Amino acid sequence: MSPAGDRQARQSVIDTALKAISLGINHGAAGNFSRRVEGGFLITPSGIAYERLRPEQIVFVDFDGNAEGAWLQSSEWRMHRDIYSRHEAAGAVIHVHSTHATALACLRRPIPAFHYMVAVAGGRDIRCADYATFGTAELSSAMLAALDGRRACLLGNHGQVCFHDSLDEALTLAIEIEALASQYLAALAVGEPVIIDDAEMDRVIAKFGDYGRQPAAVDLPE
Repeated sequence: MSPAGDRQARQSVIDTALKAISLGINHGAAGNFSRRVEGGFLITPSGIAYERLRPEQIVFVDFDGNAEGAWLQSSEWRMHRDIYSRHEAAGAVIHVHSTHATALACLRRPIPAFHYMVAVAGGRDIRCADYATFGTAELSSAMLAALDGRRACLLGNHGQVCFHDSLDEALTLAIEIEALASQYLAALAVGEPVIIDDAEMDRVIAKFGDYGRQPAAVDLPE
């Protein structure tokens, strides 16, 4: 990656973190953001408020866990590294402490198929990983189990994590997970939501395979 491209890639990580805060799904220095680059990934540093971040503070970490530069990488770097290692298509990883997803995570309550949009995470439900201390290999292992066949999960007593092809798509997914968590909690406040059956969710998942795909070039009327 060229120096200019490297700086742009680092800035894109910061921009995504700031957008997450502006959209209300993260705050302060909570969570962490990364994108895949050649030989490893670029990740936010530990304990620095996102509005104060500069591109040179974004840390490059290789797939062996070795970090470059003067800044300490996020304590959750293992989660990011393990997602990239397990999922070749993962281009970006986002972990946030969004309010409603975190509330469900603190209840250790997964999000069932109360709404068909649950399929946006890749399956019939959005699982909640077992609790483990932040920054540990145990947490990453629990996360990977919850992500089996999924692009997103809740982390017990912690928050949510998701991955996608790009930072923009990963952020869109994180926003949707938070919206679903909010809707599910609202439904639970009134009663027990009706859960969509597995056969219907399988149909929805199949339809999601090409949902939103548009031709590469379309002539629009002027």
